[in-house]
Amino acid sequence: MDISNLRPLGSPPNAWWVNDHLADISRQELQPRLAVLTTQTKQVRFDLSKTACLVVDMQNDFCHPDGWLASIGVDVTPARQAIVPLQTLLPLLRSAQVPVVWVNWGNRADLLNISAGLRHVYNPTGAGVGLGDPLPANGAPVLTKGSWAAAVVDELKAQPQDIWVDKYRMSGFWDTPLDSILRNLGKTTLLFAGVNVDQCVMATLQDANFLGYDCILLRDCSATTSPEYCAQATIYNVNQCFGFVADSAAIAAALGVS
Repeated sequence: MDISNLRPLGSPPNAWWVNDHLADISRQELQPRLAVLTTQTKQVRFDLSKTACLVVDMQNDFCHPDGWLASIGVDVTPARQAIVPLQTLLPLLRSAQVPVVWVNWGNRADLLNISAGLRHVYNPTGAGVGLGDPLPANGAPVLTKGSWAAAVVDELKAQPQDIWVDKYRMSGFWDTPLDSILRNLGKTTLLFAGVNVDQCVMATLQDANFLGYDCILLRDCSATTSPEYCAQATIYNVNQCFGFVADSAAIAAALGVS
């Protein structure tokens, strides 16, 4: 068997190694890196090599005082509560080679994949500022890919190794490549953060659970502009039905960071 000059095709661990005479399709496993996490319900042992962190919708339209929610009268102060914990946690995860995946609402400018029913949710009279419409403060089109409105807030600095996925519904899995990316990278445990915890974060987490991923919601790295009981119900439902709930301090402890 000629194993000289093998070259990789694909993303490890879902990669082949090939040359002119051989295709090695054995898909070598990642080296396990086990850690123990304290959650609200159990001690959870998980593999850092199989873990990714999904940060959902930490965008100007949801978190900035000149963004969309603020423009329609929503107090975005509660949504911003997730920023400081994420500023601490994300560098720790990157140092531990845990990918950070930004799952952001970024619509096509023509909205051709957005149904009338979905647009109605965000502009029920048709006369307000809805998806794709210009923001009053700066004219940026609401949640449009490439716009200021859809950009991550300045306080959270993305890094070149981070992964970006545009979404078009509350769930980050619907009509997106998120599932394919995670499976190619061999990720089976997902940490969840972002806004709103009872809406887009929860919808993405639920779909992840339905698809067979192991889900851990990071409570202090998630927030919502909804009433407090919505967050409480979300925490209850995650613990009861969809996975585990922890916080950034518990993740840091699991990483061995004091």
